[in-house]
Amino acid sequence: MIRFVSAVSALLLVAFLVVAGPVSATENWLHKALGAPENLRISGSARARIEAIDGQFRPTGPRSDTLLSFRTSLFTEYDAGPVRFGAELFDARAYLEAPGSSITTSEVNVLELVQAYVAGDLGDAFGAGSEAMVRAGRFTMETGSRRLVSRSNYRNSTNAFTGVRFDWTGPAHDGGRDRLALFWTMPQIRLPSTAAGVRSNAVAFDRESLDVQFFGTSFTRAGVLGGSLEIYGYGLIEQDAPGFPTANRRLFTPGIRLARPVRKGATDYDVELVLQRGTARANTLMSSTRDLPVSAWFAHAEIGHSFAGPWSPRLAVDIDYASGDGSNPETLNRFDTLFGARRADFGPTSLFGALSRANIISPAVRLEVAPGKRFDAAAEWRPAWLASATDSFAATGVRDPTGRSGRYAGQQFEVRARYWLVPSLLRLEAGGAVLAKAGFLNAAPNARADGNTRYGYCDVTVTF
Repeated sequence: MIRFVSAVSALLLVAFLVVAGPVSATENWLHKALGAPENLRISGSARARIEAIDGQFRPTGPRSDTLLSFRTSLFTEYDAGPVRFGAELFDARAYLEAPGSSITTSEVNVLELVQAYVAGDLGDAFGAGSEAMVRAGRFTMETGSRRLVSRSNYRNSTNAFTGVRFDWTGPAHDGGRDRLALFWTMPQIRLPSTAAGVRSNAVAFDRESLDVQFFGTSFTRAGVLGGSLEIYGYGLIEQDAPGFPTANRRLFTPGIRLARPVRKGATDYDVELVLQRGTARANTLMSSTRDLPVSAWFAHAEIGHSFAGPWSPRLAVDIDYASGDGSNPETLNRFDTLFGARRADFGPTSLFGALSRANIISPAVRLEVAPGKRFDAAAEWRPAWLASATDSFAATGVRDPTGRSGRYAGQQFEVRARYWLVPSLLRLEAGGAVLAKAGFLNAAPNARADGNTRYGYCDVTVTF
């Protein structure tokens, strides 16, 4: 317990120094304190979060759980002209969890060098007014909507890759710029892989291997219907390695997205359609050796309007559909979200995270407000159904193979608020969610009779 109190005290001390000290909110005070040269970029962040869940939705694990987590990152990049060298040390730890907790390497990844790369700026080598860059080594990356490839934000740990990536940005036209990305990577496998290692915050360096390869391309055309049109395709190839059984996925995931960004006093939209084809095994057990054809898909449609009022309210409605396995045991229809983030669409994850981009049909209504530059808040109501009555629902693990428990799962209510105590330096965030179980989540054979799921969190982040 002493180390928990010490960690919290240290973070609060940093927060106090930031608030009370003479540091300007716009300064990179760490860079200045170290006396670093102008061509050396140094930045980072430290976050402490306390969260709790009650009325567990997962078939196993404690009815209630509490988690105290810390996430610290330190990034540095040296610019040597056309060549840059970058590195990021990432540290994610978790404490106070109950025996049998649901935490995994999504919450724990201690002392990991998630980025260590060399990048070359190619300037306008591919056209006047354009910019190009190639990067090799370890790095994090995001593409498009972040639903399939993302650097995690809410989650305590992050996705990272080892390989090479090429980015091109075209000259400005129609209020935007075209973009092209090509990459080939080996996703970093987060360690430790055992529950005991995770719960003890053991240091085990992540690994990458040719046994798991992720590659693809994305092209975004600006100035289409007041927004942009993105077309992409991703490939994932994996195979078993000693100590790391896999589902032997051979997936091709093409998609198209048409989106208009959020602007005050205007209407925005986001429409995305993703197909998934290939082969995979039914599970990761070594006894499962037969590859089955994959035929899955996902769709997201959203329209919102930002009003030109003093609180800048934005009202949005959306719907998500992700396919699930049907009654045919000879095909796999459950959508795989690859390395995407789900917080923006489906609410907080970590101890919560009931909803996901798999076997779900879910419309939503969301209200966002921003009374000023320092404060913003949002509330969302989201009912949910199963796309397939025989597959497990979203990320809950609750399933009725007979399909007799119906498709309606219940409703999720979420609220969150964020306030910059010191702009660009110190931010406080708090929120909560309730999963009101109904139908399927009460009637399925492995559903828990623990009542509705309630979740809350509060965190403070120092950015330097």
